[in-house]
Amino acid sequence: MRLSDPWSLGGLPIPNRVLLAPLAGIGTWFVRLQAQRHGAGLAVSEMVSSFAVHHRNEKTCTELLRIHPEERLVSIQLFGQDPDVMRSAAATVAEAGADLIDINMGCPVPKVCKTGSGAALLSDHDTAVAIARAAHEGSGLPVTVKLRSGQRPGETDGVRLAHRLVDEAGVVAIGFHPRSAAVHHKGTPDYALAARLVETLGAPVVITGGLRDAASARHAFAMTGADAVMLARGSLGNPWLFEELLGRRGDDDPPSAAEVLDELDWLIDRALEHFGPVRAARWLRKAYPWYVERLGGGKPLQAALQATDTVGAARAALAPLRDEALAAV
Repeated sequence: MRLSDPWSLGGLPIPNRVLLAPLAGIGTWFVRLQAQRHGAGLAVSEMVSSFAVHHRNEKTCTELLRIHPEERLVSIQLFGQDPDVMRSAAATVAEAGADLIDINMGCPVPKVCKTGSGAALLSDHDTAVAIARAAHEGSGLPVTVKLRSGQRPGETDGVRLAHRLVDEAGVVAIGFHPRSAAVHHKGTPDYALAARLVETLGAPVVITGGLRDAASARHAFAMTGADAVMLARGSLGNPWLFEELLGRRGDDDPPSAAEVLDELDWLIDRALEHFGPVRAARWLRKAYPWYVERLGGGKPLQAALQATDTVGAARAALAPLRDEALAAV
């Protein structure tokens, strides 16, 4: 089995096995579209509150549920702890045009867990099953769940929950991050535990966590026998990672400075389209470091970009790098 092989998820044909993970505060339609432009077989939205969707919060429904016509396959990730609210939210997500619904049962952030959502569901399996079942009932869409191995190191509640979600709620796949919620993104993922889940679960497993580059993603895919890999932070500022894993670009063929700057220009334009000039300038300040690091811009440029309050000022700060890239051609 190769990462470039097609497969099926809940009856939907997926062109390959390299996916974009949900990225909180980042996974807008244009970040998903960027990943798909570079080959991602499926992209998952940032985490969206089922309560905000249920209560028709304007910002949530117009921004977080926005799906661009050029997106091929989109999964909207919801979180929440109330089955009735989840059922209602899932119906709205289906109306928005999503192809699948993913439910977050692994987020370790305290403000999420204290409501009984996210990783808190690793200890409340009955509610977790009811929520997943309600999401499918409300939407009629295939439902996947992203979860972690447990709340604390050494715990494997996530494995037991995965089986119940598939067997009792009809979940079509599990996105598995084999680290505990307590360690967030630190420590080494337990790929041996993930392999045991793959062997025993009657549904596809998508591995995520620790996939910082092509080598680590291939290693996790081979070690676990998972059906697919899901790239998260490793793809930020590096959408070419999708191309590498799909064999469309060599690992020894990094993007040129001009390619990186063109990609950043594309991102800036899309952020302006989505947020407008004021909010785009703010949002982009978290994106600049991903690209400047690849460009070797150093701390002075990073500081200059973080001080900008308009997109025009940011482009002016990047102009010397563009001049250098043009001179190198």
